[in-house]
Amino acid sequence: MVHPATPQSSAPTRPRKPHRVRAMLTMLAAVAVFSLMDAGLKRLSTHYPPFEVATLRAASSLPLVLAWALATSGLRPLLRVRWSLHLLRGVLGVAMMGSFVYALQSLPLSTAYSIFFVAPLLITALSVPFLGEHVGPRRWAAIFVGLLGVVVLLRPSGDGMLSLAALAVLLAALMYAITAITVQLLARTDSTQAMMVWIMVMMAVGASLLAWPQWVPIRSSDVLVICGIGVAGALGQYAITEAFRLGEASLMAPLEYTALVWGVLLDATVWGVLPDAVTWAGAAIIIGSGLYLLHRERLRAPAATPCPPPS
Repeated sequence: MVHPATPQSSAPTRPRKPHRVRAMLTMLAAVAVFSLMDAGLKRLSTHYPPFEVATLRAASSLPLVLAWALATSGLRPLLRVRWSLHLLRGVLGVAMMGSFVYALQSLPLSTAYSIFFVAPLLITALSVPFLGEHVGPRRWAAIFVGLLGVVVLLRPSGDGMLSLAALAVLLAALMYAITAITVQLLARTDSTQAMMVWIMVMMAVGASLLAWPQWVPIRSSDVLVICGIGVAGALGQYAITEAFRLGEASLMAPLEYTALVWGVLLDATVWGVLPDAVTWAGAAIIIGSGLYLLHRERLRAPAATPCPPPS
């Protein structure tokens, strides 16, 4: 469920009900497509190093994203950008994707998603030092409870999942949260097209440089999977952009948690595994905390549509 953030306008909007239904369906489709993409990444992770998989993910989507950007905005907005923040996003994106793919080598999708759902909590916490936002005691309590959910998932005192893979998902979630903060800053000056194109370019270039010393030749049997990842990544990014354009962020964001349903289905049908009771409990705590944060955000700013959190 790791994909670049897409900012939307912060102007007050109240879409009509038909638009809300369309937005919700589009958001559900985006989550489903991204889950299928992650399944493809997990398959590739068994044959290729993490940074090579990250390279293939970005490079396979880049032509489609670039074609869309040129068709909708032209070349000039892609070049008039804040390069320092784009470079930072690129570094964070490479670390985020590499860590997540590394985790998928050994963790089920449902488990990786459950841990990664801590990202919205981290975004709220990081908004205080980086954006100067005020987070009240109730939202701090929700963040604390969500982190307890992560502890439940990791089960550090037993034979649970306190492993390098689980810690890699936490690192990916942290990188993701910081990336979301940079999107909030870039959205003030740069176009959505520029942010989508340059994150793909920098991820493809940066990850390929790290992967080059251990590059594994691409197997012909994996070409269709790689193409599918590229198409799914581009379609998913377009769908999630459209969903947040049509609907309120406070209505769209909770739908991202449906990724857990897809994770469980894919784990069961493709890899023959199911999450245990402790994983369900930890996921429920984290998701409950995230939903409460969204509820508090909606109460604080009922008339505004904030930038959607990246997933």
